[in-house]
This record gives sequence, structure tokens and C-alpha cells, in this order.
Amino acid sequence: MAYSEDMPRDTLTRAQIVNCAIALLDAEGLDGLNMRALGTRLGSAATAVYWHVGSKANLIALAGDHIWGTVELPNLAATDWRIAAHVMATNLHSALTRHPWLVQAFGTYMVYGPGKARYDDYSLAVCEAAGFSSTQAEQAATVVFTFVLGNALGPAAADSLARRLSRDGGNAEELMREHTAQAREIAAQFPHLRNRIATAPTEYAAVPEQSFEFGLLVILDGLEARVASR
Repeated sequence: MAYSEDMPRDTLTRAQIVNCAIALLDAEGLDGLNMRALGTRLGSAATAVYWHVGSKANLIALAGDHIWGTVELPNLAATDWRIAAHVMATNLHSALTRHPWLVQAFGTYMVYGPGKARYDDYSLAVCEAAGFSSTQAEQAATVVFTFVLGNALGPAAADSLARRLSRDGGNAEELMREHTAQAREIAAQFPHLRNRIATAPTEYAAVPEQSFEFGLLVILDGLEARVASR
């Protein structure tokens, strides 16, 4: 939402600022978020934005937690734990790939709040419903989360790299093609990679289709077998 006149700080709300920050982060990435740019989008002075959120780090925590809060979680009382775990992980993966800046923020900012706590609490509930003890439930929830995060890192890294190449003044797509071609030449020196390059339907280093679904099912199969063996 933008306004033609400066908006006084008492007419701004934190929710407006957070929603605008998310739109800016989606469009420009972490490096594109600053209070001046955000104030311009809101039609307000940067000082008014600071007054509501305190700092860029706090704003990123608020924006990130808002995304966590939008992850849809099924009613565990009305569904099987495995279905709930599958839906939970899939919905989080979708949210992280829609907002790659959130994955990038994990390495440099503290992202926490009621939205993330809600998700973490649900993860433990799902694993306890599967039959794990409280300690094992935490371990199982961590396994699922790190798998989801790891799969979201690829798109986040690609987004970050494309932005950096563009900022450096080059054609990001052309530079990516050049680097990919160089990587293919190196990979062709190794037998298994050479065979993949010759037969795979995707570019070298591209993630095969359905890899996330395949890996998630393998993890859930393993957790289910772990419970059954006990």
C-alpha cells in the first residue's frame, strides 16, 4: 500500500509495515530491504518505520514469523500422524520456496515468534502422536525440518546468486549458462556424472523432479519403521 503524502507514525500500524516489508523482501531480497525503501513504499518517513519496529533485524524477525504463521497445519485430531506430517512439511516447503529470503535470513538473523512456535509445537505433537517419546519426538521433528530446509536452500541460493550477478552489472541468465557449461565440462571427467549428463532430462546440477516428495516419503517410512520396531 502506498500513499501520496507522508503518513504520520501514529497512522501506521505494525501489520502494515510487516506486510509491506514482506512484499519488498519478495521483490528485492534481503539486501533490498532498508527503512528508506520501505518508508517510500508506505508513503512515510523512515523514522516512523523505525518507531514501530525498532530495527531491520527486528523487522525481519517479524516478517519471517508472519510467514511461519501462514503455514497451514491440518487438524491432528482428525487425521493420521503421517498424513499430518506430510502436509505440514509440504506446506512449509512451499512457503520457504515462495519466500527465499526467509531461508537466507536463517544464517544472519534471529527469526522467532508465535508463528514459528506454533509450527514447532505442532511438529512435536505430530511426532508424539506417531508414538515417539518426548526426546525422540524432538529428534524426529528436527529430522523432518532439516530435510525441508535443505530442499529449500537450492531455490534460495539460486535466487541470491541471480540477484548478485545482476547487481554486478552482468546478464544473470547468460552468466548462469556460462557457469553451468563450465560445471558440465568438469563433471564430464567423472563416470557417473558423465552418464547422468548424457541421459538425464534435466540440466547438470538441476534437482530431479519429485525429489522432495521422494525424500519426504523415505523419511516418513523410516520414522514409521522406527516406531514399529520398538
